[in-house]
Amino acid sequence: MDIPSIKHLVSAEEWQLRVDLAACYRLVAAYGWSDLVFTHISARLPGPEHHFLINPYGLMFDEITASSLVKVDQQCNKLIESPFPVNPAGFVIHSAVHEARDDVQCVLHTHTRAGVAVSAQKCGVLPLSQQSTFVLASLAYHEYEGVAFRDEEKPRLQADMGRANFLMLRNHGLLVAGKSIADAFLAMYTFESTCQIQLSAQAGGELVQVNPAIIKGVSEAMRVQTGGMGGAFVWPSLIRKLDRMDEGYKL
Repeated sequence: MDIPSIKHLVSAEEWQLRVDLAACYRLVAAYGWSDLVFTHISARLPGPEHHFLINPYGLMFDEITASSLVKVDQQCNKLIESPFPVNPAGFVIHSAVHEARDDVQCVLHTHTRAGVAVSAQKCGVLPLSQQSTFVLASLAYHEYEGVAFRDEEKPRLQADMGRANFLMLRNHGLLVAGKSIADAFLAMYTFESTCQIQLSAQAGGELVQVNPAIIKGVSEAMRVQTGGMGGAFVWPSLIRKLDRMDEGYKL
C-alpha cells in the first residue's frame, strides 16, 4: 500500500519508536504469530499522557510501516489523522495495561494456536522447560469475558495482571509487557516457545517438571544470558534479519 510518510510531522524520538514498532509487527508476521489482522502490538510514547501507537486495523502485519501506525490517546482519539480505524478490543486491552503500568513501553498480544491451546488448559503453564522458568517467574492469568471491547473489563484485567510481565488470557491467547519493544519481543518469543514445547511434551511420555527452586533464581539467569541487556541483546540481529527480508517497514 502507498502510505504517505509522516516522518516530518513527528519528533525524532517518536519516529524511531515507530520504526521499531513497525519492525516488531513485521517480525511477528515472519515468525508466524499473527492472526490475520486481529491481534495487536502497542508502544507508549514518552510523557505523562499515556499516548500510544497501535496498528491500523485492517492491515496485515507484514504491511505495517512506521507511518501507518495510529497514534491515540486514552479515549482512543486519533492524534494524527489516519484513514485507518483502531480495533476496539485491541484498544481496551492495550489501554488498560498502559494506564496501569508506567514501567511498560510495549504490550504485545497474540492468538497463536499453541498459546490459545495452553490458555485453555486448566493447569496453565507447566514447569517443563528452561523457557517455561522465565515465564513462570512473572506470570498471571485473566479469565475469559468474551471479546474485550467493554471498558468495564479493564479494572479486572489490570488487577489480574498486577506487576507480572506475562499474562495468559484464558481461552484467548498470550500477552506480554516489556520495558522496551525489544524486551516485549523477546518475552513473547519465550512465551510462545514455552507453549509449543508444553504441547509437544504432553504428546509424549511421562513428564518431568523443573524443580520450583530453580524458578526463584531465574531473573539472575536471564541477566547473565543477555549480559544485562534483556531484549536489546538480540534486537540488532533481529533487525538485520528483517532488513535482509524487506526494509519497507521503515517508510
